[in-house]
Amino acid sequence: MTVNMPIMTSDRSARTQVRTLVVDDSVVVRTVIERILNADPAYAVVHKASNAEQALGYVADNDVDLVLLDIELPGQSGLAALPAILRANGQVKVAILSGKCEEGSAAAIEALALGASDIVSKPGSGSFGENFPQALIERLNRLFADRPAPQAPSRPAMPPVVQPAAQPIACLGIGASTGGIHALAQLFAGLAAPLGVPVLLTQHLPASFTVYFAQQLARMTSLKVHVAQTGDTLMPDTVYVAPGDANLILRRGLHGRVTIILNSERTPAGNLPGVDPMFASMADVYGAGAAGVVLTGMGRDGTVGARDIVAAGGWIVAQDEASSVVWGMPGSVAGAGLTCAVMEPQAIMDFVARRGKVFV
Repeated sequence: MTVNMPIMTSDRSARTQVRTLVVDDSVVVRTVIERILNADPAYAVVHKASNAEQALGYVADNDVDLVLLDIELPGQSGLAALPAILRANGQVKVAILSGKCEEGSAAAIEALALGASDIVSKPGSGSFGENFPQALIERLNRLFADRPAPQAPSRPAMPPVVQPAAQPIACLGIGASTGGIHALAQLFAGLAAPLGVPVLLTQHLPASFTVYFAQQLARMTSLKVHVAQTGDTLMPDTVYVAPGDANLILRRGLHGRVTIILNSERTPAGNLPGVDPMFASMADVYGAGAAGVVLTGMGRDGTVGARDIVAAGGWIVAQDEASSVVWGMPGSVAGAGLTCAVMEPQAIMDFVARRGKVFV
């Protein structure tokens, strides 16, 4: 395999390097990836492993920001090891680097469902060819567009007290990131009957996976699933999925109709799409009729927007720590005292229906 490896430059050189673990059973691939990443000042390959067991041992004992993981490994496969890698380090991001995991394939969707942040095809698969080094760096840069210092969410001193909703739910917003696809499957499995309101969904995913994600989501639920577009009028019992490169924003127009506007501005924390702007627009449009759900995910996206919903009279439910792949996003809203309940995903929809009084 021959790969041209130009010297990479990056405007992120002043920031802390992304400490990277490369996991592949091919010494050639490991060497090539190491040379590509170490040529860019934003990245540093701190270790290489040839199998999942070595990778797990290193991640558990060392500071790692990124794992580039092949799925075809001797012994335990990369997909099988992925959940354990995420559990071993709640801040690490995993990008699948494989020639057998094309975008939209069953393996790619499974990897994303298990918590992978992105899928990158190896050279030789025809995806990047001689442009692979630059394409790899650009792809990884999107994962680390803004890397604030990780903060462990504070735990609420007491369980939140559940109060009746101020008014019936008018719109439900859901935010998720790492491990979110699996959590969403459990959440929608707990939906016993249609809610009768529109459902907005922001899941952190690469833009190229949005259509495949929406197709998979449609198989999880009897609700209609639609990738959001500017100008869409919100309809009940329809899930509107934020595209991977745009925030889902609401606007109330003439005759009270609520429509969608998409924008491509990253949140202050670097998220795109962002849960915060979606929640904030729900609070503006629906006030006390807005309700939000925050599922597993790295970081704090959703906390600022959740504060807006609560201030408007709405309410927030978060996934519990035990069932989360990463208790960053839900732990943040819970630690900020913004949740009315913290529970496993399969129980959330029943809670939403009862508390929001959508069945009466």
